[in-house]
Amino acid sequence: MIKINISMLALLPVLMLGCKVSKEHQKPSLPINAQFRYAALNTDTISVAELRWEEFYTDVTLRKLIDTALIRNYDMQIALKQLESAGLLFKQVKWNHIPELALQIAANSNRPSDNSTTGMNIRQFRSGSNHIEDYSASLQLSWEADIWAKIRNQNKAALATYLRTDEARKLLQTELIAQISQGYYHLLMLDAQLEIAQKNVALNDRTLSMVRLQYDAGQVTALAVQQVAAQKQAAAQLLPQFEQRIILQENALKILTGQLPNRIERKDRLSGISITANYATGMPAAIVGRRPDVRSAELALTISNANVGIAKANLYPALRITAGGGLNAFRAADWFNVPASLFGIVAGSIAQPILNSKRLRTQYEIRKIEREQNVMAFRKSVLNAMGEVSDALSNIEKLKDQHRIAADRVMTLQNATANASLLFKNGMANYLEVITAQGNVLQGELELASLKRAELHAVSDLYRSLGGGWK
Repeated sequence: MIKINISMLALLPVLMLGCKVSKEHQKPSLPINAQFRYAALNTDTISVAELRWEEFYTDVTLRKLIDTALIRNYDMQIALKQLESAGLLFKQVKWNHIPELALQIAANSNRPSDNSTTGMNIRQFRSGSNHIEDYSASLQLSWEADIWAKIRNQNKAALATYLRTDEARKLLQTELIAQISQGYYHLLMLDAQLEIAQKNVALNDRTLSMVRLQYDAGQVTALAVQQVAAQKQAAAQLLPQFEQRIILQENALKILTGQLPNRIERKDRLSGISITANYATGMPAAIVGRRPDVRSAELALTISNANVGIAKANLYPALRITAGGGLNAFRAADWFNVPASLFGIVAGSIAQPILNSKRLRTQYEIRKIEREQNVMAFRKSVLNAMGEVSDALSNIEKLKDQHRIAADRVMTLQNATANASLLFKNGMANYLEVITAQGNVLQGELELASLKRAELHAVSDLYRSLGGGWK
């Protein structure tokens, strides 16, 4: 025959209610499409974001800059320290389930009034003594039963806070890698534009030499010499501008890598960096678990849900069990007289908030509102992530079209410049046609380099927006 403790039956409804109080909050529905806009029509579930950054960025100089930044960048070092601090707090919260244990040692002497009841009793039972001594050494234990899952929710909130700190570190890393890659591509663009300007200055110099020869022969006026010279000077003026921008960009990259401003040695050229025709994006639903900012928003929702559970648990009675034991004596000589000086006490209490129940109820309602705010923030982060991926895919596609058209235009302008120079030598074109063609080809080549840089920036944006870079 099975015997059932009546007190356990009495606690059964309380335990069932505790389960109801601590129930999990349902994950909200998310605005996710089956496929990213402008994504290639395929069923590949693997995304380029799954690649480690060392595999995605193959340029040796760029990889060295990124690797240095991840070690020496001060923002990254601060983020790692914040993660270390959050880890210590999480380890501490895990001890909330453990009872509190305190050691107390006390000794005191009390001299009561002779006319008090205590003073007269002392004279009656302890002849020649007019004071009371008390010596004790005890261990005090206190434990709160986690009926309403208050401590479990505290642990969940602490874990989510720690993980959110780690997601902040990952987000910083993805942003830092994107900044360095885009800054490096910008530096290569400036190198290319400086080289274009130098070639254009040399081309204008040859044209100026021809015009001066024709001027000496009386074939053109001084106006022609002046206009060609001004064209050369305009191209030459670009050289210190690009050199200045290169220095500023090198300094910015060095600072990002935690180093003093200095020159960056590089061998690669902008034209030597290839861009893949199509980049696999994977399934949009995977972005929720891969993007650090989306994961952070999801963890914020987990924290707010745990706070709702804690606030609701505060509305219900708290069951606390206390116990203590040790040695106690009125004379120091008897303090360690065992077992006569031994004592022990066990107590249980249930505390139900009454006068402050309104304040606790208000806190509970506020926590529920905060949870709804975090639900909306979570959905917004997913929506923004979807938009950023679609924007990056659109930029890659449209910039690719612009680059192709610009490359054809530059080729046409280069042929036109060569033809204008040839016709000018044979007296079949004037100097205005030559300098116009040279000016057009300069602007066309500079724009082509800028478009190539923009394409590489879009590729870097796609990798970041898909959640790549933190592995």
